[in-house]
Amino acid sequence: MYLRNWQQKVIDDFSSIVRQHKRFILKAPTGAGKTVLASEIIERFYKGKKVIVLCHRLVLLEQLEIALGEKHSLRTLEISDEGTPFDGYDILLSTNLRARDVIVDAIFKADLLIIDEAHRVSRKGKSYKKIIDSFDEHSKKEARLLGLTASPERRTGDQNDQLNLTFDAIIDCADIRTLIAEGILVQPIYRPHFIHDLNLTNIDISSGDFPVSKLAPAIVKSSMIEHAVAAYNEERLNVSPKPISAWFCADVNVAELTLEQIRSFKINADIVTAQTPMKERMRLLKLHEQGFLEAMVSVGVLSEGWDNPHCNIIVHLRPTLSKVLWGQSVGRGLRSAPGKEKCIVIDVSSNWSTFGPVEKLRWSLWSHRRSYLKFLNRFNWIAQQHDGENSDDAYLLCENQLPGNLRCSHIYKKKAYNNDTCPKCGVYAAVNIFKQQKLDDTLNEIGLHKLFFSRVKKVYNEMDLSIWSNLGGTAWKMANDKEKIFLAFCMVFSEVSGELTGSESDYWDVALAAEARVRGYLVEKNIQLVKQDDFQLALIADGMKAGTQIRTLQSHYGLFICGDVFGSHTMPENERKYQKAIRIVERLAVMGCSSQDNLPYFNAAEYIADRAKYVS
Repeated sequence: MYLRNWQQKVIDDFSSIVRQHKRFILKAPTGAGKTVLASEIIERFYKGKKVIVLCHRLVLLEQLEIALGEKHSLRTLEISDEGTPFDGYDILLSTNLRARDVIVDAIFKADLLIIDEAHRVSRKGKSYKKIIDSFDEHSKKEARLLGLTASPERRTGDQNDQLNLTFDAIIDCADIRTLIAEGILVQPIYRPHFIHDLNLTNIDISSGDFPVSKLAPAIVKSSMIEHAVAAYNEERLNVSPKPISAWFCADVNVAELTLEQIRSFKINADIVTAQTPMKERMRLLKLHEQGFLEAMVSVGVLSEGWDNPHCNIIVHLRPTLSKVLWGQSVGRGLRSAPGKEKCIVIDVSSNWSTFGPVEKLRWSLWSHRRSYLKFLNRFNWIAQQHDGENSDDAYLLCENQLPGNLRCSHIYKKKAYNNDTCPKCGVYAAVNIFKQQKLDDTLNEIGLHKLFFSRVKKVYNEMDLSIWSNLGGTAWKMANDKEKIFLAFCMVFSEVSGELTGSESDYWDVALAAEARVRGYLVEKNIQLVKQDDFQLALIADGMKAGTQIRTLQSHYGLFICGDVFGSHTMPENERKYQKAIRIVERLAVMGCSSQDNLPYFNAAEYIADRAKYVS
């Protein structure tokens, strides 16, 4: 079998990977060829051995059955299957909901357990818990758990439901930009719009995302669908060999209204939802793949497990707080095909301005309870690109009034076009997003980074160190809630390792170990961090300058803590310490810290008991 460069490298390194890790994820973008890689791993390293392959959807199950059935003896479990696992076959294939007792029994014998779309694995949910617990308790010593996903992150703040509790390593196999350069994927060309009349401000997002029951009516009341169809009618002329599009909608009502508008332009289109019978769904998707259906409108069924390499336009009508949903859906259009040079991504949901281009997404094995809140700022990613409103990375929002009372609403980069005119409507009627949204009022990461590295060194060099080294107890004792957060940041910077980490898993092992040490100190000193609704970088910046929120005592003692270790580390080490400290203090701020902490990496009661034994 011909293997791509990244696949061959994984095969070459696989023996080393399984020596180092028992439970690991192979991360590669949508369309990179993870299923082919899984088949080759089985063929090369597990031929004749017992393998379980699990996924969560029937369409994925059918794809895996086709891919693996050519070379291996396998059995696909039915819903109520019983019997002895691996009786006359080597590969057991199933969704995680089918015949779970058979799967659990099979784990005793299995040499390899593969889970596709591994970001869905939860240690708390019913779907995978029994299976993963069985693997932990009863698998062979030499057995391995291998996850496959393009997006190794769970959209939950529950510290007992994080990917790092199931997998101990992430092997980053392939980068989207590298695969584009190699011709395996095509370049996404983004057309982002900000829909002015879409009102999401009063929607309850305590579940971690916009609930469809509230989101869909807001979409219908807005001009989102009209914008999407208008943009599509322009962009369908800019692709070759012919337009084949996938539309991602929030619910059936939105999808049906979208379909109606698409068809009004005599475009051949249809709709698939979770309620579409499987036989009919497969028929429609086949027509779409063959080009007889130009536009496929969907609700919740195309973001995973669907492959049509000819799809060259993605239209996103689903505002979300989920980076996973954004990345997975756009990835569906990036597969290469004969004559396909690019994929146009029309985003009328503000997901591009919130998360950024999918090829630049960053993933995390751990998230805190309110990590999704920053995505309520629908210009979150744009804000992070700025270093002042006159930056070359500034973005403009076109407010030109179009016929039919629509605004152009296109988002484009400043200085990218002649006289900054909008590339879509051809006029200049734009506002600077950074200035208009007053994003410069809240210091972004770039600004804080500069302030930290200039301020710490300057202030520390001017200090009487003999005085400040003895003021720690007083600084903490007199600190208010905000000052405690600032002091915690400084303490984390001092504590966390600046060592290089080879993987996302290693990064969080180091970060959480430092977080646990800081929590231990705070609990031991009876210092409580009150949970904050949100974490503001401006709070740390205020402490750097002894401004209006952080008083001089706490500000200067914090700078002393940082400066005391600053000079004994190299600049690259200090850079790594700083980046980890920002992530950790954000967690401490929104999760809080108290003697009631019961986290997978820190239990306050056990810590206090251990310290008592040590003292006695």
